[in-house]
Amino acid sequence: MSTEPLTASADSSPVPKKSLADSAFARLSKYMGLRLLTMAVTIAIGVYLTILIANMGGYVDTIMRNDIRDTTTQAILANPQYRNLKSEEKQKLIQSKIASEEKRLGLDQPFAIRSVKYLINGLTLNLGRALHMSSDHGSKEVRLILLERLPATLLLTGSSELILFFGSVFIALGLSRKYGSWLDKLTIALSPTSAAPSWFYGIFLILIFAAVFKVLPFGGLVDSPPPTNKFDYALNVLKHLILPAVSVIISSIFLSIYSWRTFFLIFSSEDYVEVAKAKGLPPRDIESRYILRPTLPNIITNFALLAITLWTGFTITETVFVWPGLGITIYRAIGAYDTPVIVGSTIIYAYLLALTVFLLDFVYALVDPRVKVGA
Repeated sequence: MSTEPLTASADSSPVPKKSLADSAFARLSKYMGLRLLTMAVTIAIGVYLTILIANMGGYVDTIMRNDIRDTTTQAILANPQYRNLKSEEKQKLIQSKIASEEKRLGLDQPFAIRSVKYLINGLTLNLGRALHMSSDHGSKEVRLILLERLPATLLLTGSSELILFFGSVFIALGLSRKYGSWLDKLTIALSPTSAAPSWFYGIFLILIFAAVFKVLPFGGLVDSPPPTNKFDYALNVLKHLILPAVSVIISSIFLSIYSWRTFFLIFSSEDYVEVAKAKGLPPRDIESRYILRPTLPNIITNFALLAITLWTGFTITETVFVWPGLGITIYRAIGAYDTPVIVGSTIIYAYLLALTVFLLDFVYALVDPRVKVGA
């Protein structure tokens, strides 16, 4: 028999915990880096395409040059100060004014160069001033315009969409317990009503409650003149909020309930749910542990995407109700070819969407043990 001491092989030695932690950290760091790089490239491409579309490939420059030429010519010809000038001198003055205005707006450079500058300034949120949307004291910075309109949009979209989301999930969960009931059949029958947009219902609500019954205002954020007392002002804003919020809820509530109800029914028919029912667990425990818990990633995803859409507003609905939010601002910017405002709103939405998608990966890992970040 050999008397040599037994030695453990390298393959059988335990892996140190520190090396495992380093490996997991390196894998997670690599995943985060690649994810952020991919999102940055995607945002840059999306913003540049928005710039091209908003400028119609450079055609908006032609429209702006013609507008500058017409406005400058009319202003000089109508000014009594230049009436005694000769025609050649007037033409030189007009051309000088036109060149100065084009240089101020950057129209003296090719669109390809300016589009790259637009992209760099947009990605750094250096949005500059709006071209056409102006206040009483001239053009405003795009950042200030968006910040001024944001509270009204968050009030409308937040109140309506959050009620719509949580209300539809709660009602759908109750309908999944009463599959085939008359209420369930009624919801299915009314789900096609969501094909009509919110502004369509808004027009009918205005006709009924504002024009006929005269119990609610036609639109706007507050009466004119507004109440001086803060409490009365808040009540007046809520009064103006009723019709646009109800139109948004009516336009989507039945389809949203039907979608979530079908989703919960699929999970409630799983084998593990049947086993829990056979064990005699209470229905509330079954719903919370075996139906809601597996569907949490989907619920969180829908809620997260809903949260970022709150910043964009309802373009046509806000226009119908003359609601001073981001939606009507973007609508007017599109009509006025105001590229900075269009690009600015798109960039904010793109950053919010990228941040939400990035954070959702980690949220999934927290709520669902089957998901491993960076695996």
